[in-house]
Amino acid sequence: MNFYHSTHRHYCGIDLHARSLYVCILNQAGEVLLHKEIKAQP
Repeated sequence: MNFYHSTHRHYCGIDLHARSLYVCILNQAGEVLLHKEIKAQP
């Protein structure tokens, strides 16, 4: 697995649950650009 040692313009995190998932996108300054709950579908 490769690891990044430099900064990026955006960072994305996804939290998976059985019935929904949460997506969060941050910029370099740590400001939230998107924080959204999405219903999980098969």
